[in-house]
Amino acid sequence: MTVEGTTERVLRLLALLQRRPTWTAAELAAELGVTDRSVRRDVERLRALGYPVQAVPGVGGGYRLGAGTRLPPLLFDDEEAIATALSLRLAAGGTVAGAGEAALRALAKLDQVMPPRLRAEVRAVHGATETLLGPGVEVDAEVLAALARAGRDSVRVRFRYAGRDGAESERTVEPVRMVTTGRRWYLMAWDVDRGDWRTFRLDRISGVAETTWRFPAREHPDPVAYVQHAVTEAPYRYTARVRLHARADQVRELVPPQVARVEDEAGDTCVLVVGAQDPDLIALHVARMGFDAEVLDPPELRRAAARLARRLTALAGTD
Repeated sequence: MTVEGTTERVLRLLALLQRRPTWTAAELAAELGVTDRSVRRDVERLRALGYPVQAVPGVGGGYRLGAGTRLPPLLFDDEEAIATALSLRLAAGGTVAGAGEAALRALAKLDQVMPPRLRAEVRAVHGATETLLGPGVEVDAEVLAALARAGRDSVRVRFRYAGRDGAESERTVEPVRMVTTGRRWYLMAWDVDRGDWRTFRLDRISGVAETTWRFPAREHPDPVAYVQHAVTEAPYRYTARVRLHARADQVRELVPPQVARVEDEAGDTCVLVVGAQDPDLIALHVARMGFDAEVLDPPELRRAAARLARRLTALAGTD
């Protein structure tokens, strides 16, 4: 077989190993149309190139592509290449500190080797797309990685946390999950000193140190629902519940999840749950949504709606 034929076969072997977790030697040989001995030689070629191909013990044996000490070149099909390139372009404007620059470097490498037809598709999609995201708060990538490792390994961490007033405190927590709203990142964790679940903004965390204390899994609230409650209701003096005469999906298109929560109801109504320091602001925003609405609570919101109605009537004048 020629060198070109061998290279093509090795690339096909790599693509197969990336397609599913494990293959037997016989399965790979059948897919490639070669002998088991040729498969073993091609596996050694991949290992020499830096791909950590691991032997799988058991009846019949087999191979899988494992994690190595360095990242070798990846082999993408057309759809994967387009998806990766578009994701990197979006990440270049993301909220993780340093990730934007790294994404641009990775995108430049991918763009250099991408076939012209795929490069044209990526640029066409990106050129026809705008991102409607407000400015986010940057998060330290090392903080993100340290908390992700601690959650994965069930290890307690300590860090400094700056409150709303800027005062810092030492916290020891058991991380469960990180949640992003698109603009900010949050950590849901068990606060060891306070004996309760807490939500922490990652941009206020510094000095993360992993301990050697491994913690057992706890029953915990749904992380997304918990964080949403923490950021949309808990910090505010008033929590309003308003029944809107609109489908929940219609309202969710207008209200980001980090601003308010939308509860489904039977029929064409839903309940908007939103927090604020001033009920006048809630009344104004609900009125601007353009749906018929009914205040469920608190009473302060009904009075705020009445004040808003009087002001609008006066503004409109009389016939």
